[in-house]
Amino acid sequence: MKKYDVGAPIVFKKGFHELNDEPHLNYQLNRMISWSGGDLEEVRRVSRQIRDFDDWKKILMELGARALAEERIGNAIAYYRMAEFYMDGGDPDALACYNKARELFYGYFADYFASGSGSAPVVERLEVPYEDVTLPVMHTEPERKKKGVFLVHGGNDSYYEEFFFPMLYLRERGYEVYLFEGPGQGAVTRLRGLPFTAAWEKPVAAITERFDLRDVAIAGVSLGGYFAPRAAAFDKRISRVIGWSVFPSFWDVYRGTAGKARAQALRFLLKTNMRSVVNGLFRRSVKKGDLHALALAKMLPRYGAATPFDLGLALADYDLAPVAEKIDQDVLILGAQHDIMIPYTLAGKEIAMLKNARSLTFRLFTDREEAGDHCSCGNTQLALDSICRWMDALDARDRG
Repeated sequence: MKKYDVGAPIVFKKGFHELNDEPHLNYQLNRMISWSGGDLEEVRRVSRQIRDFDDWKKILMELGARALAEERIGNAIAYYRMAEFYMDGGDPDALACYNKARELFYGYFADYFASGSGSAPVVERLEVPYEDVTLPVMHTEPERKKKGVFLVHGGNDSYYEEFFFPMLYLRERGYEVYLFEGPGQGAVTRLRGLPFTAAWEKPVAAITERFDLRDVAIAGVSLGGYFAPRAAAFDKRISRVIGWSVFPSFWDVYRGTAGKARAQALRFLLKTNMRSVVNGLFRRSVKKGDLHALALAKMLPRYGAATPFDLGLALADYDLAPVAEKIDQDVLILGAQHDIMIPYTLAGKEIAMLKNARSLTFRLFTDREEAGDHCSCGNTQLALDSICRWMDALDARDRG
């Protein structure tokens, strides 16, 4: 297998592209290009053929097989990884694609994990005990003087290999980085069967205590914009918090995307225990081929929910309000102008919650910066540079 050149500079792709008329499919295609290594022109040639999740699976698996046959390993990793994205958990191809993407990833990037001439690897792969499983961790240290320590994790549908280059970029800028997967993410749910927990401070504490981390900056991406502040409310080894998305609560996000009336109706049905009504409405949406309902169905096992009604109850626990007053660290919130997942206007509510933060900064990425969609997809470097500048400013403050 061909291997990636570890001496190559870290360069992030820039640009958010109109590839599909369905906004969520369009976003995930862009994510595949910006974060996972897909080829823009190759994806553009087939993107309009994708109308539903069956098309998605078929076309991306074909792209993966072609890229692998042509020894374009970086592209193949992206296509197999994202082919799995919309598959039902019971589809045997889902685990097969996930495992293929992982196998290719660790083969392609093997030189980053290899020791040589008595030197330590650039990136260590570690495991940290948590409940009855272990959490996978990647660890890397800077070559020059260390400026600080980052603890990085994703969100609702992430796997940590997706943040490999952001981790290395932070390393280049002088930071030690611990990148990990928690319950509900990557291998922890796919291979070890552990669903999400709203109490994210528990897996975070497993990491901070295992490595005796102190004065650490935690960065959470997407749903990680809830997870990271939530962990900081309880774990004072954390001194700085980056929410790489606005996320006061799941209800706020749902209300912002589905509309106030629909959100209120669903909340009423949940509060009045209308289990059969909620589940019936969901089943009808699935039968109609509604992409949002089909995507929701995939979320059920990730949250340990047997039915959509159970999922609605579980998601109510993902709310910063009950713990917001305990967050007394420096906080950075990153929003996006046209985020299709999370309206940036929710930032006001989140800012109002964080009354005891030592400092609070909000940065809105825009379309003109090519970073105006969810998690600044289209300009990852801009987001990382913004985080690093914020860290530098706090360092200068603390020295002064």
